[in-house]
Amino acid sequence: MLRGDLLPIGEVASRSGVAASAIRFYESRGLVTCVRTPGNQRLFARHTLRRLAFIGAAQRVGLTLEDIATSLATLPPDRAPTKAQWARLSRGWRARLDEQIADMEALRDDLTGCIGCGCLSLATCRLYNPQDVARSRGSGPRFLLGDDPDRFLT
Repeated sequence: MLRGDLLPIGEVASRSGVAASAIRFYESRGLVTCVRTPGNQRLFARHTLRRLAFIGAAQRVGLTLEDIATSLATLPPDRAPTKAQWARLSRGWRARLDEQIADMEALRDDLTGCIGCGCLSLATCRLYNPQDVARSRGSGPRFLLGDDPDRFLT
């Protein structure tokens, strides 16, 4: 790799909008790599900017660093991935993202009904959970987890 293809951490931080401390953290987790100068300065390949953008986008949709690392491990570490490689990676996330979208829509739609009356308690809610019948289905927010409130009212 030519020295002109390498960027110091400050420039990578400036161009990517990611703090240098975060870049160093990602490096420690193996999400990005660098080379070191004889003076121990970190230099990053230009394609690191794409990896950082990818990490940021993945985090915004709720993926963990472990998930991100697993995905990035399928890409070449020493060059920018091809369009086909990015497409393959994104196809692998589609089902998970669709599931997250469905969960978020269910939360959005049910949240108003849950707290709309002001009681803020499924244990005492006469509409959605009379006599705390949802307790029989297990712990946690049963209706937000997918249990049908209509089954409890009949």
